[in-house]
Amino acid sequence: MIRLLIRAAINLVSAAIGLLVANAVLDDLEVTTSGFVITVVIFALAQAILSPFILVVVKRNAEAFLGGVGIVSTLVALWIASLFGDALTISGLSTWLIAAVIVWLAAALASFLLPFILLKAGVENARERRA
Repeated sequence: MIRLLIRAAINLVSAAIGLLVANAVLDDLEVTTSGFVITVVIFALAQAILSPFILVVVKRNAEAFLGGVGIVSTLVALWIASLFGDALTISGLSTWLIAAVIVWLAAALASFLLPFILLKAGVENARERRA
């Protein structure tokens, strides 16, 4: 249960990092401060639900595209998150495509690095308590 909660927290933080990076890099993408948390939660949930579904569909019908599943699910999750309120606004087809790549890449890197950062912090905390 604890691992599931930690994994969910890492996914939420990774989604937040991905959206923040895209917001900082792209002029035609805006995430409002007031709706940021809701946007992150909707995006992360959509991503978690869509990724396995899209993976199965692609694996069954077009295995050559398996590498693009993450980017496609990110694009669809961005679209879903943009439907709820006006906290996430993306203008232009090229911005949509670039945003999907940026959010996917930043979130993937964050998902990979966050467990190591948390583990290091936990070890340091344990050492401080022993001393």
